[in-house]
Amino acid sequence: MNARSRWIDLDGAVNVRDLGGLPTTDGRTTRRGRVLRSDNLQDLSVSDVRTLLDDYELKNVIDLRSEAEVRLEGPGPLTRTPSITVHHLSLFSEGGRHTDVAADTPRDGGRIDIDKVLPWQNQPSEGPETERSVGHYRGYLRDRADSIVAALRVMTRVDGAALVHCAAGKDRTGVVCAMALEVAGVAREAIVADYAHTGERIQAILARLRGSDTYAADLDSRPADSHVPHAVIMEKFLARVDEEHDGVLGWLSLHGWTDEDTGALRARLVE
Repeated sequence: MNARSRWIDLDGAVNVRDLGGLPTTDGRTTRRGRVLRSDNLQDLSVSDVRTLLDDYELKNVIDLRSEAEVRLEGPGPLTRTPSITVHHLSLFSEGGRHTDVAADTPRDGGRIDIDKVLPWQNQPSEGPETERSVGHYRGYLRDRADSIVAALRVMTRVDGAALVHCAAGKDRTGVVCAMALEVAGVAREAIVADYAHTGERIQAILARLRGSDTYAADLDSRPADSHVPHAVIMEKFLARVDEEHDGVLGWLSLHGWTDEDTGALRARLVE
């Protein structure tokens, strides 16, 4: 890991960082090496895998992609690593033969619905662009509470680090990580800043996605600056959860999350 930041430099992924070192509201910080976040892991090199195993004791991978993405991208190197357990927890609704009716339906020669899996701006919408993204994020909560709760519970495991990822490591990963950090008591401004931190790597993220047949065709028509994760999006999303559910813990408690779960996640993430 870069000593001056939380970025983890790998050959085969560009949006990888540690959720450690973030301030909590009671003056503590999150532990390093407990939860990592990333973009797609398909291209990890042998050296990357060794870094994750040796430096972070990676044991659990939380894959938030749809069944269609997993199928089209094929197995990544971590799926062939016996010491690592991959938890596939799509944030799209169940339906039909696959996990997501919209994103999982092949179209135009087998491509996925990019608006579903990469809900970035610059598309027609009824409201402001930020509200469109917030609407997608609220959809994750509406459609896949089970996956979100399961993802946070994986983070409480004590057998090494957990890594959560989707395709870009921005939207689905951003929401799940923000909710975990809220439970851990991280200061709201630090949670929002972590979400926006992905913007530093957005050009490299887009270059990776354009190198994949799964995502390339749809991305080519969109300007790079329309993909930046603006802080206001996460601010509005969390504010909406506060207003509608009395906060992230209020929402989680409606879906089976317990005080014991909260204690376990805080013990795991906070020094």
